Amino acid sequence: MLKVLLVVAAIAVVVWVLVKLALRRLDGGSGGASAPRVIGPDDDPDFLRGLDRRRRDPEDD
Repeated sequence: MLKVLLVVAAIAVVVWVLVKLALRRLDGGSGGASAPRVIGPDDDPDFLRGLDRRRRDPEDD
């Protein structure tokens, strides 16, 4: 009975490792370390230009 339990545990570990490797490969292999930089609206020149226009001409909205 102990041998069967050890075999099942070993198979579970192998399956877990294979799933982890497959998911890492599908994700790009970076592990999330090189996520794309999110640019906020305060960094966007068009957004800032639009704010400036709205502040000067509030009835044009």
